[in-house]
Amino acid sequence: MGEIVKKTITAMPDGRRVQFEMFFTLPDFSDVSLRDYQETMQRPFFSLSKKKRLKPIEYVSPDKSVTVHVSPNPAYGMATIWDADIMIYLASHLNELRERGENDLSPTIRVQPGDLLKRICWGVSGRAYERLVGALDRLQATTIKTNIRANSKTRETTFSWIDSYTHLVDERTQRSLGMEITLSKWFFDGVMDKRNVLAISPLYFEITSGLGKWLYRASRKHAGGNGAAGFTIGFETLHQKSGSESSLPSFKNKILELARANALPDIHLEVIGAETPRPKLKMVMRRHLEDKASCNPATGKPPSPSPSPSPSPRSPQATSRRPGPSALPAAAPSERDAPSREDVEFIDASLMRSLINRTTENLASSERANRKASPAHREAELPRSVARPVARTAKTVLGEATLMAIEAECPGWDLDALMAQFDLFLNANPDELPRNYAVRFHGFVRKHHERNKHLLRGV
Repeated sequence: MGEIVKKTITAMPDGRRVQFEMFFTLPDFSDVSLRDYQETMQRPFFSLSKKKRLKPIEYVSPDKSVTVHVSPNPAYGMATIWDADIMIYLASHLNELRERGENDLSPTIRVQPGDLLKRICWGVSGRAYERLVGALDRLQATTIKTNIRANSKTRETTFSWIDSYTHLVDERTQRSLGMEITLSKWFFDGVMDKRNVLAISPLYFEITSGLGKWLYRASRKHAGGNGAAGFTIGFETLHQKSGSESSLPSFKNKILELARANALPDIHLEVIGAETPRPKLKMVMRRHLEDKASCNPATGKPPSPSPSPSPSPRSPQATSRRPGPSALPAAAPSERDAPSREDVEFIDASLMRSLINRTTENLASSERANRKASPAHREAELPRSVARPVARTAKTVLGEATLMAIEAECPGWDLDALMAQFDLFLNANPDELPRNYAVRFHGFVRKHHERNKHLLRGV
């Protein structure tokens, strides 16, 4: 996460000239984990259509305990599920700062429009910027009234998603100096409670259907903590929760299409009783299905994984004698050994301590095995007609520029060992395959270094 400070003299409407000191915190989503605010994930808070919606949303839960009323603005319409991408970006930004122990967090967040647009996959064209302004207008103009988080003193809360936004420009060049976006107190207070945020896939931003985006969020909320059993819900209840303007038959057809495609990130969809008058949708996190499939039928438990090498600080011995291919596991570890997407995308310090101790033993064992086989014997194992594969190392995969940048920012780590662990994470979580491997790995190492650099002392 980089920081930029800029100063500019800006003319005010009353003729005064004021110097602004802009302090921008620039989150990088190859580094920062995406987080969504779960109290908005399963209720009808947003329009699911790109068309201007002027019809209010009136939602009352089946047990009458939760109410949500969303009023559109006549000029701008109602905030859409695509506008919610911005709220996810801001929630992720705040969560990262909170996790890093930042003090005096404010509901006013300073961002660069281009950075925000790139991270939510809207592009950075002039049209994308116009889309951003339209979204911010709707987020500010839409009025929500709900009793979620009501207490003995407050029966309901009325708010807009953002209280205001300001775009500052340099008066001489007309270049953007960034935006200040002030979140509503209701949303800000909710995100500041870490129990209220859930990890979501970066691929969420690539979902094109409005109903698909809502269904992913609802499924992530409902099925996330239910293991292989997942969560089953009737189509009628799902229709009510979505706030969709479509008729129930049309809504059912759209859900059936999404279930047949079964292409939502992380989520497996299954329709139960599709031919009956009252079908149901079952939502299961795919990682739980994979765990269930790998279980031993006799014991009902996953097989015990073999020890695997782990990222370790670079030492003279580790640099000159890295383990050969025989030291790497043939298959990805089970979920209990691989980093969990639900809790954290990267390895935390406590796990690292135990992994580093185990790595020392793995390296020594590998070196003993390599010494037993002479070079001539190992060459004889490969037919002469078969080309020997190029070793997959940080140097051969990343490219010189990325490698130099990583070593400059995060010195002292064995990048080959880190890459092995990163590949294990990707193998265990195929939905997380990055568009740009080098950029994502750079973010992985940066996060790892920040959390574990204290382990380098004395190495």
